[in-house]
Amino acid sequence: MHTTSRTEPTRPAPQAVPPVPSASSVYTFVEDIRAEGTDAVLDRVLGRYGCDTLTVAAAYHRARDVTPHGPARVTLRQDGTHVPPPADLFDGLRLRPPVQPGAEREPLRELRRRTAERGAALHGWTVFLHNTTLGLAHPDVTQENCFGDHAAPADLCPANPDVRAYAVALARSVARQGVDAVVSESLHFGSFGHGYHHERSFVPLGPVEEFLLGLCFCSHCVRRADSAGVDCAAARAGAARTVVRLFEGADPLPGALAPGALADAAGESVAAYARTRCDTVTSLAAAVADAVASEGSRLVFLDLTGAVKGYADGLPTGPLAAEEAWRVGVDPAAVGAVVPGYAVLAYARDPHRVAADTAAYRAVLPDTCALRTVLRPGAPDTASAAALAEKTAAATGPGRADAVDFYHYGLLPYSVLDRIPTALQARG
Repeated sequence: MHTTSRTEPTRPAPQAVPPVPSASSVYTFVEDIRAEGTDAVLDRVLGRYGCDTLTVAAAYHRARDVTPHGPARVTLRQDGTHVPPPADLFDGLRLRPPVQPGAEREPLRELRRRTAERGAALHGWTVFLHNTTLGLAHPDVTQENCFGDHAAPADLCPANPDVRAYAVALARSVARQGVDAVVSESLHFGSFGHGYHHERSFVPLGPVEEFLLGLCFCSHCVRRADSAGVDCAAARAGAARTVVRLFEGADPLPGALAPGALADAAGESVAAYARTRCDTVTSLAAAVADAVASEGSRLVFLDLTGAVKGYADGLPTGPLAAEEAWRVGVDPAAVGAVVPGYAVLAYARDPHRVAADTAAYRAVLPDTCALRTVLRPGAPDTASAAALAEKTAAATGPGRADAVDFYHYGLLPYSVLDRIPTALQARG
């Protein structure tokens, strides 16, 4: 039965000075640590690689991964949390996270103890609104496109009250494990191209049409936009009309996606509707940051725009990621004002692009918000230790990131991970 969602906490005044960020971390899975042993992984990450933090997935999503030094060389992952859902946080809520095998042993608490013994920090990497299991069980909480289809089961809508209550409870449950920070992945709108595990379209979609298919027009998004004075009926009609052109045989609209081009193609009401999504995401980030702080931890908001642009080949083109975060409903300056930490994915081969992307975020984030840049030490972005060192130097230093992180321990050969120590020596 549907129950009433809990009220989000009132936000206190932001801190004047951010917590001191850690210098570097490696992203990893609980399964990596179970397979290789805690001491073995910590010896590598904290000793051999020279990092001072372990970032471990507290809650993750479905995936199939090649795992070159895992007990299974191809690993199938399911949605779920490694933290038993506390009754005081989830009782009365409609959405509860699936639970990973072994969660009852509370692996994050044990990792907190073991990292503390070594004087290291522990971050709880948490995937919030990308959850196919919950989306299939509760289609109404997923994003609804301009045609009324709930056809992206992996994308929970950040405007939905049940989803927002779930995000706050999940954040508190992870923070309660004693982690120094909760790293929030997918705490924003999803994009059309990543809404399910197997995507097909034999209709060629241009960037404008693909964006419009990913816009959510659920009742909660519409209510928020309507309160901002947007003509939501015109916005929905404009989005549908623009996409239907393709279904009737027209070519995709030429040119790149930009706010002005969106207004020209589909109407000013569509552009205005898209802008309201940033307020939705900012208010959710504030609520989650407050929830995490109430448990004695801090939030690091992970902005996935760099992956949207460079994930496949490490060759992002066009505007910098900070200028395109609006595509997933993120206003970096606004979010940075309500969270103590912000992380960006610099998925690029070119160190100049890494430097420019990082500097662009630093320029718009307030001084109260620490910035982290995440790099991939191997394919498709990085061909050598020297290349990783060059990009690490490009990402750090004055006017850029406070810390650099590396993705991902279980997905890379040891020979690639061994590039990290050289890279850390090159920090700006």
